[in-house]
Amino acid sequence: MEIILTNMCMVYDAKGRILVQKRVKADWPGITFPGGHIEDNESVVESIIREMKEETGLEVSNLRVCGVKDWIINKKRHLVILFKTNSFRGNLHSSQEGEVFWIKEEDLLNYTLAPDTYEIYLIMKNENISEIYLTNNQKTI
Repeated sequence: MEIILTNMCMVYDAKGRILVQKRVKADWPGITFPGGHIEDNESVVESIIREMKEETGLEVSNLRVCGVKDWIINKKRHLVILFKTNSFRGNLHSSQEGEVFWIKEEDLLNYTLAPDTYEIYLIMKNENISEIYLTNNQKTI
């Protein structure tokens, strides 16, 4: 079975804000966290550092793995490795993937979220939850 590896990161600050991205692609639209594909020639951590720089302009560090989101479709397993950090520097800018901006953490549910974003957020916030597994239109967290 082919495995597609991707990543996602929730950046948060001392003001109670989280960095979100308004995705523009029709296959998964809505507010979510930045991330992308893990390339063949890079480590998992290198990939999230690269993706965050490309999509947000921020250089992230002190990354913490929070868990995974995974599903199987068309005989391919998709695995998203979820990170969070409050260590970052640089100037925020958006990319072709979508606009990035800060929101108050408690306002997340006031936005139109991409599918599974709230469950991903729960994994990033709760140390007792480490996976969301999607199968046959069911979510297991």
